[in-house]
Formats: sequence, C-alpha cells, structure tokens
Amino acid sequence: MSETAGYVQDISGCLDRSIGAHGLERNSLDAWLNKAEAALEHLRADYANATLPLLRIVEETADIDAAEAALAKLSEGADTIVFFGTGGSSLGGQTLAQIAGWGIPHTAAKAPHSRPRIRFYDNLDGGTLEALLAATDLRKTRFIVTSKSGGTVETLAQAIATISAIQEAGLGDHIPSLFLGITEPDAPGRSNGLRALFQSLSIPLLEHHTGIGGRFSCLTNVGLLPAMARGLDAREIRAGARRILQPMLDAAPAADIPFAAGAATMVALSKDRGIRSLVLMPYSDRLGKLADWYVQLWAESLGKGGEGTTPIPAVGPVDQHSQLQLFMDGPREIATTILRLSPKGSGPIVDKSLAGKAGIGFIGGKAIGDIVDAQGHAIAEALNKAGRPVRTIDVAHLNAHSAGALLMHFMMETIVAGHLLDLDPFDQPAVELAKVLTKQRLGA
Repeated sequence: MSETAGYVQDISGCLDRSIGAHGLERNSLDAWLNKAEAALEHLRADYANATLPLLRIVEETADIDAAEAALAKLSEGADTIVFFGTGGSSLGGQTLAQIAGWGIPHTAAKAPHSRPRIRFYDNLDGGTLEALLAATDLRKTRFIVTSKSGGTVETLAQAIATISAIQEAGLGDHIPSLFLGITEPDAPGRSNGLRALFQSLSIPLLEHHTGIGGRFSCLTNVGLLPAMARGLDAREIRAGARRILQPMLDAAPAADIPFAAGAATMVALSKDRGIRSLVLMPYSDRLGKLADWYVQLWAESLGKGGEGTTPIPAVGPVDQHSQLQLFMDGPREIATTILRLSPKGSGPIVDKSLAGKAGIGFIGGKAIGDIVDAQGHAIAEALNKAGRPVRTIDVAHLNAHSAGALLMHFMMETIVAGHLLDLDPFDQPAVELAKVLTKQRLGA
C-alpha cells in the first residue's frame, strides 16, 4: 500500500497471497520493481537535464498567466465556449472539466452564471456539427480550436465550417474576437495549417508546448483552459502533479513510488499471469471522463510492436449491471482498478419507512453516498474472493490538487510501463499511417 498527494494505492489484491494461484508471486513483482529502478533513474536524469518537458511543466506559471488572460478576453459577452479538438487535444480537458462538474446536471460544482457554459466537440460528425451551427447563437458563442501540429484534418474541418457559418451570418468582422487557437509555433520546413488560417483572419493564438503533445498535454494550456473555464485552479492542478514526482526525485525505491509500483504490477500481471485487459472503474460521475482519458493514454502509448494490454473504461455503480459479470466470471485475462472517493454521508438520506415498504430496509437511514461507498468496497472484495486481480485507489478529496495528482500518476505509470516493455510511450506510428491513408483517399 502506498500513499501520496491525497490518495492511497493498494496493489495487494493483485498478489497470490490475496487471490490465490492467479495472483502475482511476491518474487515476480519484486523482479519487475527492480527493473523499474532503471526507468526511474532514467527519468531522474530526464528531469535534471530538462529533456522530458512533462516533468518540468509542473513548475511553470507563465503559460498559465497567458491562458488566463486569453480566456478572460474570449469570455467577454459569451454565453458558451465550444472546444474543438480531438483525442488528446480534448480528453484531458474534458477530464478536468468534469471533475469541476461539467456534464453533470445540477451539481454544486457547476460554473457560476457569470462564467460561460462549455461544450466539447471532439468527434467529427457532419450531422452533429450541422446541428451545432444551426442551433447556436454565433454572436454569444466562442470557439477554442486545438491542434498541436496544426494539421489535424478533423479539427481543421470543424474550424473552417464554423468560420464559414459565421461569415454567412454576416459576422465576419467579429471572427478575431470569437476564436482562440492553440497550436505549435512556426518552425522551418514545417507547415502549420491552423496557424496559417488563424493568422490570415487575425485570430489570436496560444503556443502549444512543442515537447508535450496529445494524451500527455492535460497539464498544459490544452487541458488547463477547460479546467479554468470551469473554475478549477490551474496552479493547484500543477502543484498536485508536482507532488507525485517528489518521491522519485528523492530517489525513493520503486515500491514506495505509487506510479512505479502500479506500472510494475500491471506489466507483471500481463507478462507473468496472462492479463490482457485492464479496467479502470471509478465510483463517481465526476471521474467518468478520467477513465476515457486513461484508455487513450494506455492504449496509444503501449499498444505497439505486438505489446500492450487493452484498457477498458467503466463507471461504478452503473457498470456493475453491465460489465461486471465479465470482469468477475469471464476469461481470467482481466485486472481491475477500482478508483474510490470518500462519499460517506453525502447525498439524500433514504427514508426508513419507504425503504421498508420497498423491501430494502437495510438501506433505510443511509445516505446515498453510504450506498456507493459500500458498493465500491464490496466489489473490490468480491473480485478478490473470485481470484481476480484488483487494485484500489482511494482519493480523500476530489479537488484541483488531487486531480493533478491522479493525472500525473497515470501518465508516469504509463511512461514507466513503456520502459519496462522497451517501448517508446510517446509515439503512435499506426495512427500516423491511418492519417496518411485518409489524406490519400480524400485526395483521390
């Protein structure tokens, strides 16, 4: 069990002493933890030499100042801010926004009325985009368009269609105040379509970090702008992320660094126990997008060269009534991570009399949060009794600090897993091939 930055990770449910023959032997896990030491040493050198910007971004503030100023200006007179971007240019922002209450009706964490609503359109669909443009008050809507390379076809298509709709509505003169772009700066010998387009229309731009892209960009302005739009403190997000790195920088052993222990456990389960799928199942509506973001992070970083395990998103308790049957009684190829908050005492109280009439008197007098808490613990115990590997992560308080900690944990866990598998966790060669073939098909 390891604790840091407001959460506690417990991997004991993955060991044979807890779940029997299908769990990891201690000497097997120790061997992978020993291999992780080399990865940690490499990462410490990356930090010292500033060769992995993700490790240093948590100490910067100038880009936050610029993003805050740009967001404040863009929000003037706005009812809604629409985010265009796909994959890693969207999921991290959605994750942070949802932690602040976005997408969850009537939550106490919703943005004040003085702050515009936010919407994400991360998937290119002609009908959806047409409906958006037809139903939107373009005078009161703002658009933030993100593409690291500036050449993402889906995102550029969304931006161009929206610009055309605004021009057709007679609002062309307002375009510079309705849009904000996030893309890399110009570089010799490399075209940037988004930058060229936006500069031609005098649309302001923020610099996308050149060394941090896609699925790892949630702690840059790409992820922090949606977070700030929902009222989360961007500096606290980075502080939580920075705290995750400290044990590594202090040269603590891998077993005492949660993300290193998590990486060693997940790789060991795959290599030594035949695990092929990893489930992330948070017990909170506010963490549903975190599971979706994790799926891209793990799949795109480690699914290459014949290696990798398939990540599966789930949300509790609802997926107890859909996927849990597979997790508990399907092929012994699945390991589950249960991510729990501390919901005890939260929510309405279940009336004892009415509960009795409904035949569920055992929940009478309990808060809704008490029920969810019991379920999150019971499912982990049930998986354990069924001999299925299960890791638990308990979060004391879900806020900007712990949000940054969770995001950095899973990113570092993925990076260390890449080292253990002798993979580059930062490229995606198969995805690039699909982009090339798409361009060829459209060109034909």
